[in-house]
Amino acid sequence: MCCHSNAHDRAELQEMLAYVRDGDKVRVKSPDRLARSTTDLLALVEQLKAKGVALKFVDNPALNSDTPQGEFMLTVLAAIAQLERKTIRERQVESIAIAKQDGKYEKAPKLALDQIDEARERVNAGVPKALVARDLGVSRQTLYAALNGAGKYAKDDSA
Repeated sequence: MCCHSNAHDRAELQEMLAYVRDGDKVRVKSPDRLARSTTDLLALVEQLKAKGVALKFVDNPALNSDTPQGEFMLTVLAAIAQLERKTIRERQVESIAIAKQDGKYEKAPKLALDQIDEARERVNAGVPKALVARDLGVSRQTLYAALNGAGKYAKDDSA
């Protein structure tokens, strides 16, 4: 398991992670000094554990990774972080569904009317649709929808 981008932005932390060896003990004042989030903390704990490195928290020995109690507490934190991630994902799915229902999640068509006219002329002149789509930087499916006036390219009579 790799660390999150926050950990990658911290040169001294990366240097320490590269330096530690099996049997080493890393002493940290508190969990918030090691990581900015529970997810980052757990990723770092796993990375150190994989190297055989024990983690000791000066201000909170209950989280020390080399004791059964500390391992339990870190497992509970991992479960909470996982629940939090799943809850966030559920909320995102719900929000996207609501936005789609309200018409706020529509992507703009990839082809403008003049591009569609140009594509139609080229196709009528015998240029393969796959080549026309590639030249326009769109999929063949998008080109077909635009040429047939389907999907986002359907005529809107309300305008």
